[in-house]
Amino acid sequence: MADPQSPDVDAEVRGTVPEKDLLRDYLYTARDALRWKVEGLGELDARRSLTPTGLSLLGLVHHTAVCACEYFGVVFDRPFPEPTPDVDADPHADFVVPAETSLEAALGYVDRAWAHADATIDTLDLDATGVVPWWTAPRNAVTLRRVLVHMITEAHRHAGHADVLRERLDGLAGLRPDATNLPDDVTWQDHVARVDAVAHDAAARHDAT
Repeated sequence: MADPQSPDVDAEVRGTVPEKDLLRDYLYTARDALRWKVEGLGELDARRSLTPTGLSLLGLVHHTAVCACEYFGVVFDRPFPEPTPDVDADPHADFVVPAETSLEAALGYVDRAWAHADATIDTLDLDATGVVPWWTAPRNAVTLRRVLVHMITEAHRHAGHADVLRERLDGLAGLRPDATNLPDDVTWQDHVARVDAVAHDAAARHDAT
């Protein structure tokens, strides 16, 4: 999935970047960061539970793509042409990709889902209206602008989840391959020791008071 073109910073400060371009950039940054977190993994590590509530990296990527299908598809009467998991029958269905579907095939589905969402974003105006059937009235009447903000929040939240899961899995960390947003001159073992030392010092000072 190609990286989005970031809006010119000076133009953004001047307020001349089109609003849709700005919203699209924030959404795509989170989407692509999330997608990267599953790259290089095998079937087991991509799918296995890494938290007590069963979160997996592929589950997060797949769930967010299914959300994109629904919010940029069903909401605007532009349904994604492929089946989506029945979350009414199984609320965790979009977090667990069936074993018979390979990781490669699952990521292909994810990419097609986002391509469908992209087409909706490109085609509709920000003020285009839709209805979210699973929200209650009157808040279920939405615009593309609101859905973009909602999905930006959704994608960034799950990208943060994926950051933690992947780091716990094999130590890979950072925002994206070309800009990790991490300092280059840190010895992480020393930093971890510092964090723990401060925690123990603070506990000794304050927990007993």
